[in-house]
Amino acid sequence: MEKGMVYLVGAGPGNPKLITVYGLECMEKADVIIYDRLVSSELLRYAKKEAELIYAGKEPGRHGTIQEQINHWLVEKANEGKTVVRLKGGDPFVFGRGGEEAEILAKHHIPFEIVPGVTAGIAAAAFAGIPVTYRNIATSFTIVTGHGRKEKGDDHLDWGALVKSDTLAFYMGVGNLPYICEQLIAHGKHADTPVAVIEWGTTEKQRTVTGTLQTITEIAKRANISHPALIVVGEVVQLRERIQWFPEREGDVIE
Repeated sequence: MEKGMVYLVGAGPGNPKLITVYGLECMEKADVIIYDRLVSSELLRYAKKEAELIYAGKEPGRHGTIQEQINHWLVEKANEGKTVVRLKGGDPFVFGRGGEEAEILAKHHIPFEIVPGVTAGIAAAAFAGIPVTYRNIATSFTIVTGHGRKEKGDDHLDWGALVKSDTLAFYMGVGNLPYICEQLIAHGKHADTPVAVIEWGTTEKQRTVTGTLQTITEIAKRANISHPALIVVGEVVQLRERIQWFPEREGDVIE
């Protein structure tokens, strides 16, 4: 039997309208769609009526187990000659383990394509009125994983290098916010550096709180900010006061 085709598709940052045209085209022809927890359910209406939909949400503590199952599904369904879409939040290659999935497919000689998606580090910031780069303010932008902690033995970040970047976007870091702020200050970022935490960015549930490295932990705690949330650090956060444009949930935002 001829092997099927796999598309690793970035669904974008949460707002279903932010998926690419090509991403939708792949969904419309897919026989199987394997989708993540943070993918908008509205996107699934583009699937064929007879398409098989497989939920592959990763819950805390189960990332390793479910990823092994996802890899198995990709190979199994493609070997059945089916067209498969692996629908991933954001971009497949930005903290989405798309590289690992591509390696598995290549190992099994299964044809595949990467369909890039809009990543939250740029999109959620933009919806909060924060440009990640800005002339004379920010000429560098760094995307960072935010869940590593030294006491867990999984903090492999070069904090000394990170503090030299004008704008930092931390993914998956809201539960680790105190440690992130502590490390940035300890390695040279001024305690008064502006910070924004954006919950459910680009969606109708979006909320944004702002403060500084010294104050943001308490502000986010009082607002009950939780996952999924993006942390943006840098002087560009102050531009939100002038160019905020997206209507957020009323009564929840603490500035």
